[in-house]
Amino acid sequence: MTRSSPRPPLGSSSNVAVALDGLGKKFRLTHDRNWTLKATMLAGHRTRYEEFWALRDLSLQVEQGQTFGIIGGNGSGKSTLLKVLAGILRPDEGTATVDGRLSALLELGAGFHPELTGRENVYLNGAILGFTKRDIRQRFDDIVAFAELDRFIDEPVRNYSSGMYVRLGFSVAIHVEPEVLLVDEVLAVGDLTFQKRCLDRFAQLKAEGRTIIVVSHDLDMVGWLCDRTAWIQQGSLRAVGPSSDVIDRFATGADSTAATSVNTSDEARPTFERLSEDDLVKAVVLVDPNGHPTNAVGSRRPVSIRVRYDGQAAGEPVTVALGLYRADGTHVTSINSGAATRGVTQSDGEPVGNLVEVDYVVPTLPVQPGTYELSVALHDSSMRRVLERHSHILRFEVSPTDVDPQNGLVALGGTWEAR
Repeated sequence: MTRSSPRPPLGSSSNVAVALDGLGKKFRLTHDRNWTLKATMLAGHRTRYEEFWALRDLSLQVEQGQTFGIIGGNGSGKSTLLKVLAGILRPDEGTATVDGRLSALLELGAGFHPELTGRENVYLNGAILGFTKRDIRQRFDDIVAFAELDRFIDEPVRNYSSGMYVRLGFSVAIHVEPEVLLVDEVLAVGDLTFQKRCLDRFAQLKAEGRTIIVVSHDLDMVGWLCDRTAWIQQGSLRAVGPSSDVIDRFATGADSTAATSVNTSDEARPTFERLSEDDLVKAVVLVDPNGHPTNAVGSRRPVSIRVRYDGQAAGEPVTVALGLYRADGTHVTSINSGAATRGVTQSDGEPVGNLVEVDYVVPTLPVQPGTYELSVALHDSSMRRVLERHSHILRFEVSPTDVDPQNGLVALGGTWEAR
């Protein structure tokens, strides 16, 4: 069964927000359905069906204040799991316990009545979540402002676009002060500006000690946003641990049939903007043309990306690889140092000194204004083996410049000539 109980105030000694113990959920897949009364009578009221286990023997815990990702292929049971946690579905075996006030955004416009206005649906959703009319009135202006629907809030939601639907639903879900927030792949509908605002709001919720569980096919977003991740396949838990490790296993298609806990130590792998003393990578910084570290650069302006790593600890020539992503997870480009760093060795083949600095110099950064993130990986010289990888370790802003504006993902630059 699913249980939701009020938990102690945020920051108290209780540190488990969600607990699954042997959870299982099955459905009946009907065959030879009888569509008429005559067919039903002739079949003797018998309908052939088979049992399908969407989830089976699922056990894991999500600690209070964590942002926890759930990944897996289509039909793996991810959305079914969130519906069990939300109380929409009842488990057939095992238990799912949610400790604290829960808010869920599981599908586009879930809980909205198409004939009611946006304003009426805000109050309706608030009531469903246990809030009084006064509570919602106090939050109403913030909800509408976040969704940017001031002009349309008194229109029936049947007239809303998909983007307006998801903005309003997400805004209600995050403004009712949830202690546990469930989010299922809805951010893919919003535009870039809205997605950035959602990610900023997630960061605020994390800072407040809220627990967020995210189901998404966007591995880059999960890697940046989530502290830990679970990989579910065919209803079973395949791996759980730090997001970068689980995502690597999922992306490479590791075929172990048993569930594994991947580097479960809190210090096993660094998360966003955090490096440990044992890491080969010591620093990743953005450097302006004057050699000063910076966290902002103008579009189509010069910049360098500096990676500092422990060459002695690596014990072999290293190829540095960089991945550039927008804040919404869109992959912009990937590059590697290739032969440029393979020669950074002594005559006996050992790396030079303890620390090696590698600069990737960009004469004109060809991307449009926005928020971007960098991932870094150290490979061996053949690029066949990964020595270390850090996903979305550096975030920076690209600001507009006074050059001719362009639209799209990249800024091509160039000049026009007419003859």
